[in-house]
Amino acid sequence: MRMKLSVKHTVDRWFNKIAKNPALSVTVSALWLMVVGWVAFGWNLGNIGLIDETEPLFAEASRQMFVTGDWITPFFNGDTRFDKPALIYWCQAIAYHLIGVNEWAVRLPSAIAAFGLVCLAFYTMQWYLAKQDELEQVSRPTRRYLISFIAAALMALNPETIIWARTGVSDMLLTGCMASALLCFFLGYAGGAGGERITNAPFPNKWYLAFYVLIAGAILTKGPVGIVLPGLIVAAFLLYVGKVREVLREMHLLVGMLIIIALSVPWYALVIWRNGWNYINSFFGYHNLERFTEVVNGHSAPWYFYFLVVLLGFAPYSIYLPASIVRLKFWQRSHWRSLERFQQFGLFAWFWFASIFAFFSIAVTKLPSYVLPLMPAAAILVALLWSDLFPDTETQQTTSVSPPFLWSGWVNVVFLSFLATALLNITHILGTDPAISNFHELIEQSGLPVIAGIIWLVSAVLVAALLLSRRWNYIISINLIGFVAFVIFVLTPASFFIDRERQLPLRELSAVILEAKQPNEELIMLGFKKPSVVFYSHIHVNYLKFPKEAVEHIKKQAAKGLKPSSVLLLAEQKKFLQMDLQPDDYKNLSTKGAYNLVRVPFKKMKNQKIDIS
Repeated sequence: MRMKLSVKHTVDRWFNKIAKNPALSVTVSALWLMVVGWVAFGWNLGNIGLIDETEPLFAEASRQMFVTGDWITPFFNGDTRFDKPALIYWCQAIAYHLIGVNEWAVRLPSAIAAFGLVCLAFYTMQWYLAKQDELEQVSRPTRRYLISFIAAALMALNPETIIWARTGVSDMLLTGCMASALLCFFLGYAGGAGGERITNAPFPNKWYLAFYVLIAGAILTKGPVGIVLPGLIVAAFLLYVGKVREVLREMHLLVGMLIIIALSVPWYALVIWRNGWNYINSFFGYHNLERFTEVVNGHSAPWYFYFLVVLLGFAPYSIYLPASIVRLKFWQRSHWRSLERFQQFGLFAWFWFASIFAFFSIAVTKLPSYVLPLMPAAAILVALLWSDLFPDTETQQTTSVSPPFLWSGWVNVVFLSFLATALLNITHILGTDPAISNFHELIEQSGLPVIAGIIWLVSAVLVAALLLSRRWNYIISINLIGFVAFVIFVLTPASFFIDRERQLPLRELSAVILEAKQPNEELIMLGFKKPSVVFYSHIHVNYLKFPKEAVEHIKKQAAKGLKPSSVLLLAEQKKFLQMDLQPDDYKNLSTKGAYNLVRVPFKKMKNQKIDIS
């Protein structure tokens, strides 16, 4: 006990020293954020090839912008790509200009968006806790810094955030813009530093201005959802606390809408002017309205889908979300309306979380990435739960905890044990991968399931020991340390393993294509679509699904007498065998993994009679 008090006293004294020295506090905070950001977003970011299928679509469309100088209409493989607006392509094209066309440049916008969001959340949590101490006339630097550090770590170090922050698609850029906009709104609403509420000023305060600019960024990243979701969250929150008219006057909503329109509408006007109804029907119709009202691309899921996504995507901290929500007692409206604005931070995070969860649960098309923007709110809610477990004064520590927290602690133990068991038996859970014939055997040989199981089993034992010894505030640290160990010793080696077995063969074949392809020679990809080949080879690819379709296409090309008198054919081995070509009908150029690259001369196909059922 005496040693425990001594350690606590040392920690408190250290944080007091930080709080009294602004330069030191900034340095320590910056170092912590850089360490967390590097582990979560920067480490090995570009050392793994692009992952089929979605990531290379963005990467190649951005490369086309970079090469052609057309910054209005995105193209992929010779066709327009209207799936997403232009901001992600612009960011990736700028990164190409700065560091070259490579994997680092493709993923850098996502990583920067995630890191910027984490830094702003850290600042917001620091500001909120400092305001709370000021109101209660106490000094709790230990609590303030530790909870801010925890919030930043929870926000960065969870599966959903790490995956999308390391992937060169638009989801993390949308989350960065949207979540940062919501944090800026709250800072403006609560009178954050330099953002005092002045209703008679001609312009909104700086936080509201940042909110409008970031909303414009979200619209340029993913369309109407970039303003619909933040608008829904802010409106629901203001209605609940009864401050709609008051806050809208403070925000200078008309000025804000003009800012949003001025920043986001010009590109939409230009792309519609150039492409007309093709763009309107594709983007606004198919990729927005139909995704909400109908199942698109087979992405359907049951009503409970996002419960599972949040459980696993925010693991292992997700099991504390119910206790974090119960802690708020958000149903006590009169209580929340009586508080100072800054004290409503937890309530705002709840509306943020619940609105996004409900919106996409209603939507018919469902994908795990859709609820990525609620992960920052989940991190804030759990961090606020832990704030109750740190000292109320410099000499007194809270030791009593609520029953929901205790139940969550033991659920934490069960969940980690279940996770360990599942990972130890992962080969019986995972399906097969057609690109890796001996997928399960290779996973077992890697030893990664055993390492993963041990990490989470040890974490479960340590959490149980802390619960029994009533050392509540160390439990979240065990979860964080366990996850960091999992990232370093399991996820990172697993990503290299999957890249080597699944994506490397395609990159190697792309290099062969670059060397072997004759001028104007067509490249056919049979039986599968791997956009990474387009990105790495810089060559137009003709996708054909069936062997019979490929044979007929080659015969038609042969009949035209085109030059050169051959085509390159990239096919999965099983599809290639179904073409039933004779050895002298083609020249094998390379075989990598599950794929064959061959050259098929037209003269061998003109009189070929092939019966393919």
